Amino acid sequence: MKFSENWLRELVPINATRDELCRKLTMAGLEVEGVEAIGGALEGIVVAEIVECSPHPNADKLRVCQVATGDGTTVQIVCGAPNARRGLKAPLATVGAAMPNGMQIKKAALRGVDSFGMLCSAKELGIDADASGLLELPADAPAGKPLAQYLHLPDATIEIKLTPNRPDCLSVQGVARDVAAIFGARAALPAIATLAATTTHERKVELQAGADCPRYCGRLIEGIDADARTPFWMAERLRRSGLRPISLLVDVTNYVLLEMGQPLHAFDAATLVGAIGVRRARAGENLKLLDESEVALDPEFLVITDAADSDRSRPIALAGIMGGYATRVAATTRDVFLEAAHFAPTAISGRARKLGMHTDASHRFERGVDPELPRRALERATQLVVEFGGGRPGPVTEATLPQFLARPAAVPLRRGRLERVLGIAIADAEVARVLAALGMQIEATADGWRATPPSWRFDIAIEEDLIEEVVRIHGYETIPTTMPAGEIRVAAPSETRVDEAALRRQLAARDYREAVNFAFVDAELLKRWQLDAGAIALANPLAADLGTMRTSLLPGLVSALIANRRRQQERVRLFEIGRVFRQGVGAQVETVRIAGVACGQAHELQWAADKRALDFYDVKGDVESLFALSGDARAFHANASATSWLHPGRAADVMRDGIAVGSLGALHPRLLKALDCETDIYVFEFDLDGLVARAVPRGAALARFPSLRRDLSIELPENVNYAAVETAVRVAVGAILREIFVFDRYAGPNLALGLKSVAIGLILQDESRTLTDADADQCVGLAVAALERHCRARLRG
Repeated sequence: MKFSENWLRELVPINATRDELCRKLTMAGLEVEGVEAIGGALEGIVVAEIVECSPHPNADKLRVCQVATGDGTTVQIVCGAPNARRGLKAPLATVGAAMPNGMQIKKAALRGVDSFGMLCSAKELGIDADASGLLELPADAPAGKPLAQYLHLPDATIEIKLTPNRPDCLSVQGVARDVAAIFGARAALPAIATLAATTTHERKVELQAGADCPRYCGRLIEGIDADARTPFWMAERLRRSGLRPISLLVDVTNYVLLEMGQPLHAFDAATLVGAIGVRRARAGENLKLLDESEVALDPEFLVITDAADSDRSRPIALAGIMGGYATRVAATTRDVFLEAAHFAPTAISGRARKLGMHTDASHRFERGVDPELPRRALERATQLVVEFGGGRPGPVTEATLPQFLARPAAVPLRRGRLERVLGIAIADAEVARVLAALGMQIEATADGWRATPPSWRFDIAIEEDLIEEVVRIHGYETIPTTMPAGEIRVAAPSETRVDEAALRRQLAARDYREAVNFAFVDAELLKRWQLDAGAIALANPLAADLGTMRTSLLPGLVSALIANRRRQQERVRLFEIGRVFRQGVGAQVETVRIAGVACGQAHELQWAADKRALDFYDVKGDVESLFALSGDARAFHANASATSWLHPGRAADVMRDGIAVGSLGALHPRLLKALDCETDIYVFEFDLDGLVARAVPRGAALARFPSLRRDLSIELPENVNYAAVETAVRVAVGAILREIFVFDRYAGPNLALGLKSVAIGLILQDESRTLTDADADQCVGLAVAALERHCRARLRG
């Protein structure tokens, strides 16, 4: 929200400096994001009039002007501005004046002709960026008057950042109410005259959208002077508030928007047919907007229509967002229909973003506008149009659905609760002053007050809201800083779970970098992954491509990996721990997961290892290192995966105690093609609860007796996996077997087709005695017998 400092001070006279005003606004919750000074004292610069303008004798682009300075004398000025002409009122920097950029004005000769000063553009005066010509002042500007006095300079554009619960301050009057409360002043808001109708012409209004639009006010104004210009003071306030003046009718609606916070729209009455209506759009309807974009509508959008009393109803504006091109006001418009309506935030939220738009109207309606404001704003707009453009106003047409209009409810505030929350006692008189200054109706009670908020403060609903209002106006700086007292209880981490920090450290040690992605993604991306089942659509998304809650961490991680690949990062490894969301039976379900993605070379480029592309077993090793943190990696085992987005030959589902906890593998080539990625990508994703559960660690005594190692070389079918080998040996040998591992694998010549050779090591140890060679030979025999029986293996000679 941008506004002119002088405009604000005109509404609420205070003696505070600019810095103090900005500090107080920020401390009261209206954070000042920026201050841009406009103009200065501009000493020696006055309003002047060009009384004669002739070509320069020695330069085609220069003019020699005789300029009246208001004291009965004229001075000669050589000027190159294209809009210099006889009768123009413009700023004149006289000899000796200091310009805002530090330049001193002196007598000079330009191409042989003396010039005694300089006619100025807005940019040269530091009040606007326009340097295309002289700053044109109104014809009634008094020649000789100091320019700073005429333009109410110096001034500043103040920009404030508002939280979503304070849409009432999206207007100068809203800010003025808070400033008056902060400084103990009284806001002098402009009086709004109710103009009597001078014509009986009006348009009927039909509300067909229920709670989406419970109030709509409209008024015809006929016979407006099409050549009427926006008054200079209004145009300047618009400029200093960040808006470009366009025409009287458009400028009046923008001015009332800034002044009061109520969006309005002006239709060219000659383009309208029949009654005005408010309804939901119908599938297949289209509308060309003021920015000349054509939008396809659906029942999510609220529209303004004409011919609402017939079957030829057509959309003429996108309610709460933007008007239609066909009914816009133009330079020749003489009859207008002014609209001021109240739209429910839920009917407008997200609609502009869905179209890739953001307008001043949608910004306000999405957050909420005072439901009692439309008629007063319409009267104010009528007053300004008739004052500066003439015309004959008709009666105000107001359609309301009272049952859908919110009514402020009284909120209790207990004296004891106020002191307990703030930690200080605030005098009753000060509490009453603050609440009354904010427009609330106060009723004293035995233990405090009952406050009924004004219609523009629909964010006041509970006692804590009133406490916040009291302290922010009274001053946060008045609350003394105290150290917390008492004991702070430190929550001990559970020993039955692996700490998330341990998972992060483990993956970081294996060359993964942690990523943080949005929890919402594009619905089309989930469909591409075939992960859209149970997806939750957002009612008010930040953008059209962020409209669905993620059902998996992988789409976001893979998108980040691909983005890095496109920026010349060949080897990428990312992981994320976060929540995923699905629609469950009767409620949404949130699950915490851990996921990782990797591509490129298996190792960083180095001299001690050959270059090798990442493969399934590299990622499987990364995953097994996470399983090992739970203290029992044997509780996990992998089965071939049928997951649609994984490669059918390079994927596995990981089970723990018979329950699937996640998957790992290479992405399916079909998905890689859809994602426009030409390299293999390996991924894993697991439910965090299934991964981190562990038994409470227990200490064990150091072994008192030595261990023995025996190696076996076995030949077995290619389709028998190592997990089956390990299980068979462990069951057969029993507790004496402390460790089993593979140290060699071979398949090729000297072996029959479909067979492989695997070399395994057995570490044997007993806690009660030293094992003998006979004991070791017995264990080997048991292992070989089990392998022959369960794995169709034989001992190689």
